[in-house]
Amino acid sequence: MKFWKYHALGNDYLVIDPKNLPSALATEQVKMICHRNFGVGSDGILLGPLPSQKAPFGLRIFNPDGSEAEKSGNGLRIFSRFLWDQALVGKDEFAIETAGGVVKATVFDGGNMVRVEMGKVSFSSDRIPITGPKREVLNEKISVGGREFTFCAATIGNPHCVVVGGVTPCAPDSTLPETARAERRALPEISEAMAKEFGPLMEMHPNFPNRTNVQFLKVRDRANIQIEIWERGAGYTLASGSSSSAAAAVAHKLGLCDRKISVHMPGGIIAIEIGDDFAIRMTGGVTKVSEGVISSEIFGEKLPA
Repeated sequence: MKFWKYHALGNDYLVIDPKNLPSALATEQVKMICHRNFGVGSDGILLGPLPSQKAPFGLRIFNPDGSEAEKSGNGLRIFSRFLWDQALVGKDEFAIETAGGVVKATVFDGGNMVRVEMGKVSFSSDRIPITGPKREVLNEKISVGGREFTFCAATIGNPHCVVVGGVTPCAPDSTLPETARAERRALPEISEAMAKEFGPLMEMHPNFPNRTNVQFLKVRDRANIQIEIWERGAGYTLASGSSSSAAAAVAHKLGLCDRKISVHMPGGIIAIEIGDDFAIRMTGGVTKVSEGVISSEIFGEKLPA
């Protein structure tokens, strides 16, 4: 089984062309391949190119736990770079169909940078989805692990829970009530530990029937935000394109940032541009790591419980 490995700011995926598969990937095979001790190791698998009625290329995205993701910004950039490496695309914009909708991508800078039109962010509860009456899910409360957090929910083809953390003094929160400003100031700095402790609890919270990705957000200024990420089905991750898109959209929706936002993550920075209708354009780097062949021998073993 041949594979190509890439990372996008430390978020790594394996690309597998379905023509190289003897049969469809089973859930246990996905888990084994992605395992960092017993398999190749990755944050997921990109299966493509697949036939599509809506775009030149179809793509399926698998999480390390074997579940399937509707959309992944980093995954889309990586898959776009793979198509470019295989000479299936050139300098012109092209379309990819995912379970979360059709996106358009452009590869430039010798393959090192990819721009993706991610689609429109929605804050509507019925589209995310999130339980309760239909509404825009903004500045609501959620309790997990003995703590209460303020969050906003959004979708860009996949669900996101953006936990609104500290706001630096230069962020214009003067329009908020003093109680809200005090609450934000009282929250601790976002951290990897916070994401690992509370992220999995929020991912599985009953408010989110399809589970959710989680971002812990800090606004630095009008053009910069910082996030720590717990990714649905994958866990703590160094970077995420869809998480960057959702967090930036929330910061702009709350009036804390302008339309052009640099999203700072442990793995690096993604540039986000927000249109009038919350259409997201994402730009970030991609690096090729390796290519090789997965031995069928690993599928005769079982992962430890």
